[in-house]
Amino acid sequence: MPYFDAASAAPLHPVARQALLAALDEGWADPSRLYREGRRARLLLDAAREAAADAVGCRPDELVFTPSGTRSVHAGVAGALAGRRRVGRHVVVSAVEHSSVLHAVEDADVTEVGTDRTGLVDAGAFGAALREDTALACLQSANHEVGTVQPVDEAAELCRAAGVPLLVDAAQSLGWGAVAGGWSLLTASAHKWGGPSGVGLLAVRKGTRFAAQGPTDERESGRAPGFEDLPAIVAAAASLRAVRAEATAEAARLSALVDRIRTAVPELVPDVEVVGHPELRLPNVVTFSCLYVDGEALLHELDREGFSVSSGSSCTSSTLTPSHVLKAMGVLSEGNVRVSLPAGTEAGDVDRFLEVLPGVVRTVRERLGAPASGPAAGAGRTAGAQDEGEGEPDLVVDSLGKRCPIPVIELAKVIGDVPVGGVVSVLSDDEAARLDIPAWCDMREQEYLGAHAAPRGTAYWVRRVS
Repeated sequence: MPYFDAASAAPLHPVARQALLAALDEGWADPSRLYREGRRARLLLDAAREAAADAVGCRPDELVFTPSGTRSVHAGVAGALAGRRRVGRHVVVSAVEHSSVLHAVEDADVTEVGTDRTGLVDAGAFGAALREDTALACLQSANHEVGTVQPVDEAAELCRAAGVPLLVDAAQSLGWGAVAGGWSLLTASAHKWGGPSGVGLLAVRKGTRFAAQGPTDERESGRAPGFEDLPAIVAAAASLRAVRAEATAEAARLSALVDRIRTAVPELVPDVEVVGHPELRLPNVVTFSCLYVDGEALLHELDREGFSVSSGSSCTSSTLTPSHVLKAMGVLSEGNVRVSLPAGTEAGDVDRFLEVLPGVVRTVRERLGAPASGPAAGAGRTAGAQDEGEGEPDLVVDSLGKRCPIPVIELAKVIGDVPVGGVVSVLSDDEAARLDIPAWCDMREQEYLGAHAAPRGTAYWVRRVS
């Protein structure tokens, strides 16, 4: 069964499995003890730290192991803010950071820097958001939902000039290579590169003001208290070294498969938007959104066909609100599919995915009663010009209480019933409509007139252009 969700959790690397089994026999003792078994465990822990630090690009004494990537983020943010509390409580983040980063800064004075439609943060805008009271800046190395690689090196230089430490969430990229630029703090998670779950990395460069928060002890420099899961740590470090040795060749191979998906999906499936940057991206991630499709239904149908994919972020896909990443990008959120290929993915698996996908999308659309693809049908009468905010709509569609894509489907069905130049108002209380109706207008070449207040929900006005 092809597993296409490596961005959530990569399959355990063979080297990780071997190292884990070996460390279970040799690394079970307390590495802080001075007797023989403790010294043996300490040697394993030190070797794992050196290997991980080499991959990260920092000194071994700058890196600690934590129970997860999320714990690394929370510890890094809290420690950096506490260390610079005299400077202020202002934090600069990108609007597409992982939810763990956004949650970690909730109590601070936060400035979110937006992105373009490809999910790319402008380094200049990021630097312009820095202030005299900025205690910390956070910028991911690559986006977890659409794969866009961010300009960390440029942002780090701007942060350095402003005297602000930069925390980089490198969870998605560390397996492919070290993060460029003069970052101050870096976090990552082993299960993203094929290591075991339950191991995170937190690197804090010397010279960065940092005060660990919460209960501490003598372990991991006081930054990750509690008994270390030494077998998992050894496996994580060993697998990181292994995947980095394979990264160049595997990145080229998987990137070619992703290029095939990016090109083929819009040709095979009508009304599809491929999102994320076409060039500045991770080699194994491609994300696309399908009009008139419920994402959950689409994922279930693909699962029945033997393909494991995700819908944007696993952290947000279970909620009733659109992904904060897709929202920040201003792209279509309905029918969203993220394909993230693990190492070793065969070309034949991708070929079969492309064979199956059109039929699966068609099945889901038919079940929802979606209109046929192509230009909207209608009488083609011409109406006089109508300025945004003036007059009344020609037709009102009541989609209150209905989740997307139903409001968009109902809009598509009736747009041809108004004359060219006429206006359709869609009433919806689904937050996703704020993204999906404008995206539908872009894809079907209709004019979006904006959102208007309504007694219930929001009225989204669309002018028929053709």
